[in-house]
Amino acid sequence: MTATLIDGKEIAAQVRTEVAEDVAKLKQQHNVTPGLAVVLVGDDSASALYVASKQKAAREAGMHAEDHIMPASTTMVELKAVITKLNDDVNIHGILVQLPLPDHLDEHEVMEFLNPMKDVDGLHPVSMGLLLAGRPRFVPATPAGIQQMLLRTGHSPEGRHVVVCGRSDIVGKPVAALLVQRNSDANATVTVCHTRTKNLADITRQADILIAAIGKANAITADMVKDGAVVIDVGTNHIPDASKKSGRRLVGDVDFDTVSQKAAAITPVPGGVGPMTIAMLLANTLKAAQLAASGQFGSS
Repeated sequence: MTATLIDGKEIAAQVRTEVAEDVAKLKQQHNVTPGLAVVLVGDDSASALYVASKQKAAREAGMHAEDHIMPASTTMVELKAVITKLNDDVNIHGILVQLPLPDHLDEHEVMEFLNPMKDVDGLHPVSMGLLLAGRPRFVPATPAGIQQMLLRTGHSPEGRHVVVCGRSDIVGKPVAALLVQRNSDANATVTVCHTRTKNLADITRQADILIAAIGKANAITADMVKDGAVVIDVGTNHIPDASKKSGRRLVGDVDFDTVSQKAAAITPVPGGVGPMTIAMLLANTLKAAQLAASGQFGSS
């Protein structure tokens, strides 16, 4: 068996086209242009490139996009001052604080300071709480993207056993909460594994859908995957590669070459989950603007 490739670029393009169409409708019907502000603290080159790609995608969708680049020495008081202005700006519907932040800044405190109605990253405790309560407002972009990839390729999680490897606040926990929801786009039986899970392979081999969000290169090997499983690889890891100009290459958490011979479908790295994350961020920003236009905009 050779797995069908789940093309994240193609699916993300579909989502972005749909978002752009709805942005145009929102402008026409309510004279509202969705606004996305991205706050970047520090000079991490990878984060800067990612921010640039988010802003480019937002503008291509017809949104207003702006950057707030701050030095690594930024204090919490200074960062909160910028966020306060964005919280109060009626032309900004979504705020994204690029993570990770410098060590001296408390990420949890920063997330809680955002207006929950502008939390398009879905990481505010209010957003997380609504997700767990079965009333999601803004779902974190990567889990939302994973769900869309499954649904749009005919791999509905309904009634399937989903095994999630990883328990991060950004991917593992929210994707588990999302896919266990009581609706036809979810209704999965979900098992969450982590670094303290015993006999990990015994559990992963039970998965109809395996989501790898471990943060370790090629950690999921063929012997850990059931024949015919659907494998979603969230990992982004660099390993040495002398054939590359940079001396390294990007791989996922899944040993693609071997697992793709057992799985029914699999996402590549790069070109899988990554493009979907940006697409779903745009969808969240659109939703925030729609809520504002309908008068459902508030502090919580």
